[in-house]
Amino acid sequence: MEILHLFISNGHNYVGHHGGPPGRHAIRGVDSIRCIAGKGIEGDRYFAHKDGFKGQITFFADEVYRDLCAQFAVTEPTPSAFRRNVITRGLELNSLIGREFEIQGVRFFGTEECRPCDWMDEAFTSGAKEAMRGRGGLRARIATDGTLRVGGCAQTARDRGDPSGFQTHSPHDS
Repeated sequence: MEILHLFISNGHNYVGHHGGPPGRHAIRGVDSIRCIAGKGIEGDRYFAHKDGFKGQITFFADEVYRDLCAQFAVTEPTPSAFRRNVITRGLELNSLIGREFEIQGVRFFGTEECRPCDWMDEAFTSGAKEAMRGRGGLRARIATDGTLRVGGCAQTARDRGDPSGFQTHSPHDS
């Protein structure tokens, strides 16, 4: 599998904006992100959001992005429009729901699909929300500290018997 893009933003454009215009917080493409177990990504809007937060990091498949571009005959916007942190290629994201997995030495636990919201029609194109059902990406908890970088890498996954017993390990827990 390959990490094509990494994105962070210091503020919310859609959360808390229902019924109003989106916010104006830029999403920045970066070469690497620092993942902190149980907290999230340093510098991202969801860092230390709340204990046990299911979306400490989000993933989105480039294959879905390309399919949406073809389906709607668009070349813009870029994958950053979906405001997911990690854009991957060659990784079946829904297969990681309820599973522990590792990328570039960082361990994660896939918690749920990152379901598309109404804003997808505005952020990408009309009809995107419906077209993304069942393939909106993956929300995950971060289990170990580490750094993800753009580029190719190995990925491993294993089933966890009881996701509610998921534990995070961090040198910050001392």
